[in-house]
Amino acid sequence: MSQRGGAAIMVCGTTSGAGKSFLATALARWYSRRGLKVAPFKAQNMSNNARVAAGGEIGSAQYFQALAAGCVPEVRMNPVLLKPETDTRSQVILLGERNELLSAMEWRERSAQLWPVVRASLTALLAEYELVIIEGAGSPAEINLQSSDVVNMRVAEEAAASVLVVCDIDRGGAFAHLYGTYLLLPQPQRHLVRGFVLNRFRGDPRLLAPGPEMLQQLTGVPTLGVLPLWRGHGLPEEDGVFDAEPYGEDFTISILACPRISNLDEFTPLRRVPGISVQWARSAQSIAEADLLVLPGSKHVAHDLAWLRERRLDQPIGEHIRAGKPTLAVCGGLQMLGESILDPHGVEGEAQGLALLPYTTVLESRKRYQHGRYVFDSLTGYWGPLSGLAFQGYEIRHGATRPLRASAGALAPLAQALPQETGWQHGPVLALYTHGLFENAAVLRALFGAHTPTLEDTFDGLAEFVGSRLGARTLDALASSRPAQDRV
Repeated sequence: MSQRGGAAIMVCGTTSGAGKSFLATALARWYSRRGLKVAPFKAQNMSNNARVAAGGEIGSAQYFQALAAGCVPEVRMNPVLLKPETDTRSQVILLGERNELLSAMEWRERSAQLWPVVRASLTALLAEYELVIIEGAGSPAEINLQSSDVVNMRVAEEAAASVLVVCDIDRGGAFAHLYGTYLLLPQPQRHLVRGFVLNRFRGDPRLLAPGPEMLQQLTGVPTLGVLPLWRGHGLPEEDGVFDAEPYGEDFTISILACPRISNLDEFTPLRRVPGISVQWARSAQSIAEADLLVLPGSKHVAHDLAWLRERRLDQPIGEHIRAGKPTLAVCGGLQMLGESILDPHGVEGEAQGLALLPYTTVLESRKRYQHGRYVFDSLTGYWGPLSGLAFQGYEIRHGATRPLRASAGALAPLAQALPQETGWQHGPVLALYTHGLFENAAVLRALFGAHTPTLEDTFDGLAEFVGSRLGARTLDALASSRPAQDRV
């Protein structure tokens, strides 16, 4: 065990999607409001949702947890980020930067190389902060991976963390999940488990009895809280597409749901805009129904281009644009609309674009990370209300896109939307390299006349929601004492 300064609370889950990120974010804000200096930590995250932080890129969940904690997001908070490129291969981001050597390694060999970095990052955060909120990955009871664990109970032991195990009761089998998870942990690690949390409960909590009591008799671990199902909390989902909203609203936004979609969390604020229906586009019909079509980022643009051509979605996209209907293309989506994608360094693969906008893209060997303030030039048509508007955004990309020179029979020239070749307008299309447009309240007001809750409102709501269910006494005890060592 390392020399530790601050206390640590770790949130593990019985499964992926149990609510670890949700609970960790809520706790980060709750303890921060309590006056503690708080930092988040997740040793290894697997997600194509990433954000620019100090030193490079980290998983979006840890980025939001840092904001909830009131600290500056940095790469030590998520030292290892795995970004899936195919079903069997992931790109390894180590301390914010792409690492080709580690990406090519076998899983267990890679873990041995990663642990010293994970341990050093954790030790540094524990020394600098009063409380570190640690998020696990998947389940801590993956017995096939325990020997190469760098993200779950090995981290908990290193930090002497008080461990909470959260379970999604809406899936059913919650008590079996919790009991089985506990029993599959080695005896020394069971001592770290301080409490169970039942998440996404629907119904009368009195119906749970005597389940929590029986579970405590079997394990010695109390159920510390029951969190009701809360659909409209506003925190972006870490993985996968969020639930589509029902039709019948005044304005339909269709987001192209490519297999390698990335940074989809930036569209979560649209779900809270009155009069807006958000749907995922996987068919020609869903594209045709769109008032606004969005081509989002992609972790593998060549792969996603092949996918949409196989589904014959290239023609409906072109028809949507030629009909003058507004289209937003972000990063990888921007690249798809151009003439071609060239890859001289073997970053991702070359592809022919949809040839709907007059530019070409070259994938450079070094990735660009940028976060800051952007200001739109003069725009026209649907996008006109954004003219001169300043917004916060970020870039994570290998691509460098250059407009093509006009020639006979060529498409109309591009109009600059953002400086330094980060965005253009072409008729109804706004093509941007900057992510995060809809996370800006001023943008939502300009385009939709909507006032939506801020991110700070969301964090405060999460803290109050979780704090009221677990209780201040329980939460203060978790942060101020070491795990018990006498449990059978």
